[in-house]
Amino acid sequence: MKTIRFLLPLLFLMSCEDVLKEEPKTLAVETFYNTKVEVEAATNAIYTPLRSSSTNGMGVYIAVLEGHIDYAYGRGSYAVLNNFQGLDNVNISRVAGAWEAYYLSIRNANLVIKNAPNGNAISKADVSGFVAEAKFLRAFSYFHLVRNWGGVPIRTEANMTEIDAKRNTVDEVYALILADLKEAETNLPDQVTQPGRPTRWAAKTMLADVYLQLARFAEARDKADEVIKSGKFSLIPVATSDDFQKVFGPDLISTPEEIFYLKFSRQPAQGNLFPTLTNHPGTKFLGGGGGVFGLHGDSTNPVYKAWDNADLRKGIWYSWNIGIGATSLLSKKFIDPNSLEFAGAGNDVPWYRYADLLLIYAEATGRAGSAPTAAALEALNQVHRRAYGKNPTAASPVDFKLEDYPTTAAFLNLVVKERGYEFQYEGKRWLELKRTGKAQEIILAAKGKTIADKHFLWPIPVSELNYNKAIDPVKDQNPGY
Repeated sequence: MKTIRFLLPLLFLMSCEDVLKEEPKTLAVETFYNTKVEVEAATNAIYTPLRSSSTNGMGVYIAVLEGHIDYAYGRGSYAVLNNFQGLDNVNISRVAGAWEAYYLSIRNANLVIKNAPNGNAISKADVSGFVAEAKFLRAFSYFHLVRNWGGVPIRTEANMTEIDAKRNTVDEVYALILADLKEAETNLPDQVTQPGRPTRWAAKTMLADVYLQLARFAEARDKADEVIKSGKFSLIPVATSDDFQKVFGPDLISTPEEIFYLKFSRQPAQGNLFPTLTNHPGTKFLGGGGGVFGLHGDSTNPVYKAWDNADLRKGIWYSWNIGIGATSLLSKKFIDPNSLEFAGAGNDVPWYRYADLLLIYAEATGRAGSAPTAAALEALNQVHRRAYGKNPTAASPVDFKLEDYPTTAAFLNLVVKERGYEFQYEGKRWLELKRTGKAQEIILAAKGKTIADKHFLWPIPVSELNYNKAIDPVKDQNPGY
């Protein structure tokens, strides 16, 4: 059975975790953050909110992101997302849970960053490593916050005890993210020490992603190129659609494609419940007969209809009538037939895999100059070849040709389309459509919907407005809410 070894110390620190959740100042830092075991346990607590039901454990955060994109549809309480007119109260509550979970993770990271350097029985090397890991995870949380809410309050180890924190600008948030990632890049280990922990290569990959978000294309290209040239990662070959379980399956510990994943297992309180939103009980793709199918596809959708049937990624979708008509589709990307219905599935959440890196490099390289390059096209073709069951690193008949995409605009359209096929149900599509400025165009073409301006940012939660008096609930709220 797959286990999450580095999270197991939390089992004997539940009382400590309760303290971290409620009253961080009551933790006796002078007696707790002294040994490697203690600091490691505190570092493990940073991951807990990231795997919670509000963020990536239940998949509510990912489900909201995936519920209003071009290839998928929300169902039930997620159906309102298909209108692209902003969030209703139910989904406002859902994303508020994500906000709170990310800030809890940030707070736990701040505790490590502040207190670990004062430990009296831990080596400087271990302190440096744990602080770097905490800063990587803090950057991870702020990167998700800033893309969904815009400018947000910055809380670091310097002001973590202050209740009132102003809403910082987007630029200020990104400055912190970059500073944290650069330290993580320097001080994280070269090799994975335990499954799920980041390395310097994960930090470099996230740096490349952040640079891409900021349209700093040359920097994104160069940082992604460092990871590619390391030779540490590769795409998993596939021959059938079902072979993608070698990439996303529930029993995998790790693969050469993994750069940074949030780890899950079938153990109690460590399961990934996102698959319950994409599976129907009748399919038996989820153990215990589970599945509430809150997300689905449709065979009449223009994205699906235009998709080449020879692309094995299209075969991940399959026809299943969920009560809304014979054209509905479900996805077998994240399945776990042996999961326990309420404990969740063993599938990890792949935030950064080698396919991400190759497509970051392809886009950044294509946009850094005046025209796309052979190197940019080769990175894209590696992902494309794998999707057709070809050797990712050898030229093939399915390769795109550079002469067919002579301009940066044409090449960008190709990359955006390829990313849509590759990252279905990974929580990345909506963020990408916003980043590239193509959301209006692509959603209109796929669903005939015009996106309301308020739909591009989520509302600052009432819980934050009630707690933090430095944010005016009218003046500082995102438009439309």
